[in-house]
Amino acid sequence: MSRLTWGVWRALKGEETNTPARLAAFVDRCVELGITTFDLADIYGNYEIEALFGAALRARSSGRNGIEIVSKFGVCNVGNARPLHRVKHYDNSRAHIEATIENALKALGTDYLDLLLVHRPDFLAPAEETARALEALVAAGKVRSVGVSNHAPHQLSLLQSKLSLPIVTNQIELSVLARAPLFDGTLEQAQEAGAAPMIWSPLGGGRLFDAADASTSPIRTALREVGLRRGTDDIGAVALAWLLCMPSRPVLVLGSTRFERLRALAAAVHIQLDRQDWYEILAAAQGKLP
Repeated sequence: MSRLTWGVWRALKGEETNTPARLAAFVDRCVELGITTFDLADIYGNYEIEALFGAALRARSSGRNGIEIVSKFGVCNVGNARPLHRVKHYDNSRAHIEATIENALKALGTDYLDLLLVHRPDFLAPAEETARALEALVAAGKVRSVGVSNHAPHQLSLLQSKLSLPIVTNQIELSVLARAPLFDGTLEQAQEAGAAPMIWSPLGGGRLFDAADASTSPIRTALREVGLRRGTDDIGAVALAWLLCMPSRPVLVLGSTRFERLRALAAAVHIQLDRQDWYEILAAAQGKLP
């Protein structure tokens, strides 16, 4: 995967991404920028994003060549697209996995996914059942690699113990505002396995930029001061560079539907923070270092 990936979940709401033709052009520009991995899930856009992305691939002269497609299964939302769902729930049963992937491949117009993620742990699905379903998809050539999302270390370990395939990533929330994976063993587990984590909401869902939020003011100040020393005034790019420093080599999922903003954030890969820069930002986020 590319170190920066684009999360497609808001594409229907973006003026540059809300039609197949616009999205196809956006994907091409992402590839030129070095972003070749695209992150989807069956539920995104009220279950419509995979079909939109598939239409965009058909509108591209190069189709799905030169890119990697990631999708997820297991979250069952309530809404008009799924009238049989009475309540939101999770389903990692073999039958649900197989049906979801068949739908995804049809919507995307492709024969395979580069990476399939278990979107959330399902407390009712035996790990062995989920594992057998994933192995069958890989054996059939419908999925090339498998991973998880939003799994605690013990949940990932349980599934891995039943799988003959490596879990290649855990997609987790991590940012200067959401730092739990720094302390709960998630990143150490990723290093041990050599499985780079994928990071969703790496900018705290935009909260980082809310000047009215006094609780995040010290973090913004630290990011700004470090950035100015490193030649940028974009605190978002600095916040991403802070994540990219980590030895687990995280892959960041960016969600902006404005290409120029995406381009500005992509400068993070060229910002070199030293150890003291990194800990200065962590100290501002934590209040103090232990």
